Amino acid sequence: MKTGSDAILLGIWARIDNVKTVLDVGSGSGIISLLIASRCNAAIDAVEIDLPSVEESSDNFSNSAFADSLNIINEDFNEYAKKARAATYDLIVSNPPFFTSDLHSPNLRKTNTRHTTRLKYSELCSGVNILLSEDGSFNLVVPYFMHERFIAIAKKDGLFLNRRLLIFPRRGFMPNRINMEFKKTAADSVETGYFIIREENNNFTAQYREWLEAYYLSIPEN
Repeated sequence: MKTGSDAILLGIWARIDNVKTVLDVGSGSGIISLLIASRCNAAIDAVEIDLPSVEESSDNFSNSAFADSLNIINEDFNEYAKKARAATYDLIVSNPPFFTSDLHSPNLRKTNTRHTTRLKYSELCSGVNILLSEDGSFNLVVPYFMHERFIAIAKKDGLFLNRRLLIFPRRGFMPNRINMEFKKTAADSVETGYFIIREENNNFTAQYREWLEAYYLSIPEN
């Protein structure tokens, strides 16, 4: 699967202070786990249902400098959460499926991996509630138009929005993605940040370059 800005932004935006244990839900290529491993000394489990994605993550983990701290698990997240009730994680991250309509991809594997009918937001939040430590944080990226619905679903499972990053595809446009951090305790106020990917002339912004240039070999002008 192609590695995009969504996963990279989430991997570098998640706070890792005092984080010792991490769970990556739906690892895909493993990029989020790898980014977090590069930023902190934590034990990282990555749960992925799709076997080709598991193999890709496993290869990427094995070939990284952080292989000893990375563990890939080929299992459905719902089943993992049920069996791992004794496990708690300081940080849970996820780049979950974006599709919410009945417009499935003709590619069955891609459909299973990326469609919300495979792992519903309610199931994701229920599992996170089980696995997240009392002081831990749950970080994910969703389409902006879905964020209010997700906040309401998370609240039902005792997860409260503490921090968010609105992501704009271009200066002057509306946000199309949002990173959100949830905790088991409600914040007095929600910390809000803004991230713009491209200028009006379609060049990458200075902010984009500052945040991501260390993680790309090169970033073109456009």
